[in-house]
Amino acid sequence: MSFASSTCNGIAGWFLSLRSWKRWSAALILGALIPMSQPPVHLMPVLFVSFTGLVWLVDGTRTWRSAFGVGWLFGAGYHACGLYWVSEALLVDASRFAWLIPFNFFGLSLGLGLFTGIMALVARLFWRPGISRIFVLAGMWTLFEGLRGILFTGFPWNPVGNAWVAFDSVLQVASWIGVYGLSLVTVYASAAVALMANHYSIRHRTPAAASGLAVLMVLAIAGFVRLDTAATPLGGGHLIRLVQPNIAQRDKWRPELIASNFARHLRLSKSNGGKRPLLVVWPETAVSADLLANSAAQTLLREVIPEDGLLITGALRSVQSPGRPIQAFNSLVALDSFGRVQNIYDKHHLVPFGEYVPLRSVLPLNKISEGNIDFTPGRGPATLRLPGISPFGPLICYEVIFPGEVVARGDRPDWLLNVTNDAWFGQSAGPHQHFSSARMRAVEEGLPLVRVANTGISGVVDAHGRVIATLALGFEGALNVILPPPAAPTLFSRFGNLIPGTLIWISFIFAFVTQKRGL
Repeated sequence: MSFASSTCNGIAGWFLSLRSWKRWSAALILGALIPMSQPPVHLMPVLFVSFTGLVWLVDGTRTWRSAFGVGWLFGAGYHACGLYWVSEALLVDASRFAWLIPFNFFGLSLGLGLFTGIMALVARLFWRPGISRIFVLAGMWTLFEGLRGILFTGFPWNPVGNAWVAFDSVLQVASWIGVYGLSLVTVYASAAVALMANHYSIRHRTPAAASGLAVLMVLAIAGFVRLDTAATPLGGGHLIRLVQPNIAQRDKWRPELIASNFARHLRLSKSNGGKRPLLVVWPETAVSADLLANSAAQTLLREVIPEDGLLITGALRSVQSPGRPIQAFNSLVALDSFGRVQNIYDKHHLVPFGEYVPLRSVLPLNKISEGNIDFTPGRGPATLRLPGISPFGPLICYEVIFPGEVVARGDRPDWLLNVTNDAWFGQSAGPHQHFSSARMRAVEEGLPLVRVANTGISGVVDAHGRVIATLALGFEGALNVILPPPAAPTLFSRFGNLIPGTLIWISFIFAFVTQKRGL
């Protein structure tokens, strides 16, 4: 027996021997390691440790309750460490919301962990020795990762596939199979290491364990070829100015600072020499007041809007219809050099408790953002057309994290624009994870993406997810960038999440076949 096989047998035996609180603790720790593979750390080996350990822990369960417990705590650890930064939003107005931090931290991690718990429970029903259980785990993990992005308004944050954003060649795989498909391949490759401690003969152990790595390597080579044949995104596009004012969230809505905050945006927008941009972009809710009802603000904006150009800004707006309560919208507003509104987009995927309170009639809570009125969702996704500007897909804040839901089907834009305000989350991992999701959407859709964030990370990525330029997190400044061209429609842009859905079924078929063959 080789040293590697002997070592794996020993470690697997240790996991199999765990009982009670030791098993639960191991599941929690293994899950907590996974976020270290995500931005900004990108420690990829932890995936192999975590998913191999998960296989052995499930091997040691004998009941569906035990399997559920292992999966639930694995998921709780995953989300507790991956989403710790969400609680920072509650510290912006600590006097009102700090008491909610324990409920948010444990509620979010344990609640999202239920997806992993149910995943492990269902997977255990089809769990058999050999490689079939690896196919079952990869398929079930991806299925429930996708369900997490849909159910209860959806929250597809930090899918496992997002870990590859630091590796441009592997990242290209998302153009064919999307981030969920990349998650499936990643889980399979990581978990297959457990086969080194399987019942296979020594001759078959290594090939079985390495099969996932082989698949990843082939896909990475294909991604490298895709990048190598891609045109260099230089020249020809619009010159865009990205404005990143870096205003702390606790200062954003203070009445005595609203005027100076607005002036900061104006100052950063003005030409500092060189060619004037065609388009100036401000972040989400850059204009604190209702822009459409504020003629003074519109007059000041005319000073910084390029001649024959446009300003696009995040803004709040309200609509009062006769006989109906006032409606508030988190909007993106486009103005021309005369201060005239050219188009409006209203955010359609609102953040629970941030922009509205679910079950408001039941829950005695208020949203953590300013005001007591829940925002009204708009219609989306959409493609906006503005004079002199190529059509684009607007995305406000976390609308960019939803795979397959960022482009209006049948009306493909030339680029994507994501405006956001990540000041809620300070210098945490949150803004880095958010930016990585934006890069993933660019690859999936084959479209360049412009991202403008209040405190960062602002930047431009090309249609292959390569970063062209950025403004760092916590930095005040303006950035002039040439908009890269779109790529040809990708396989994923044509079929969306039908592709990872098909891969899930293929994984289950492989599980059935290998099980029948005793592999």
